[in-house]
Amino acid sequence: MSSGGIAVGGNLVVDYLKVVDSYPKEGHLATIYSITKSVGGAVTNVLIDLAKMDPSLKLQAIGLVGCDEDGEFVLDLLNRHNIDTRLVRKETSVKTSFTDVITVESTGHRTFFHYRGANSFLAPAHFDFSQIDAELLHVGYILLLDTLDSFDDEYGTLLARVLADAQRKGIKTSIDVVSENSDRFSRIVPPSLKYTNYCIINEVEASLTTHIPARDSGGTLILENVEKMCAVLFEMGVQEWVVVHAPEGAVAMDKSRKVYRQPSLALPPGYIKGTVGAGDAFCAGVLYSIYKGWDIEKALAMGTAAAACCLSEVSATEGMKDIESIEKLFNSTPKGNF
Repeated sequence: MSSGGIAVGGNLVVDYLKVVDSYPKEGHLATIYSITKSVGGAVTNVLIDLAKMDPSLKLQAIGLVGCDEDGEFVLDLLNRHNIDTRLVRKETSVKTSFTDVITVESTGHRTFFHYRGANSFLAPAHFDFSQIDAELLHVGYILLLDTLDSFDDEYGTLLARVLADAQRKGIKTSIDVVSENSDRFSRIVPPSLKYTNYCIINEVEASLTTHIPARDSGGTLILENVEKMCAVLFEMGVQEWVVVHAPEGAVAMDKSRKVYRQPSLALPPGYIKGTVGAGDAFCAGVLYSIYKGWDIEKALAMGTAAAACCLSEVSATEGMKDIESIEKLFNSTPKGNF
């Protein structure tokens, strides 16, 4: 691609990371050992990761925050990474979306309490294409965008309408989905796939969208089924790449239906400090590669290594490195079995 930038629209979230002594039964008490505040959501995670990979990139955020301290926190962080925030609007009637991430210190098990907040009101009107300076538009997370997920009588959903508008403007489109335990995937995700150039989702989301099991009864990833998922997602309308990532590695398919596999890095014991934001980091590595015009094999390598960088720190974006360091990490680290 040439001189345009990358725009990311969707969820802007503040994460409150709370470490507790135990997870209490309803009506019981637990002690909070520490509280850390950071950003979360597809827009903030992916854009900040991209800014750290390559500070020269033109990056633009599209979303909603409330007129509150959390909203200013998100905007300040994006601005400090030289990300264009002109299309981040402030909603006066609702607070900025936030998530309480409760981690039990002894086990590392996490529980999430999410307030949907301003993100619920993000609508097609907020994607002002007269002000979007990008050649690639990524939108995440489908299923957490109440207004955009709602029905549209022509396109199926309002998000599908936005993606169709983007393609008419000559902008390539990419989507990501949030993992949730529901039956909404087959109703809300497919309409957007018809207007998606690049679909970058995990194995749970791909399974729920295609109704193909990702794992066997023992929990082992079924690679042949992941390849089938890629093919079905193309049949649903994806136009250039389908990329499905999992903890074990990633499977991709291009529009010629050629399949690519990339195992995850075999990281040393103690390397992983947290998993928050790893999927967004993978996505950022793939998006950067698309933007640079790299082939799908290198895109999988950069996504895999970017996710590994994320795993090195507790928060979503703190571990991200510049693209040269990411490539060096990939080349110097053994790969797992896949």
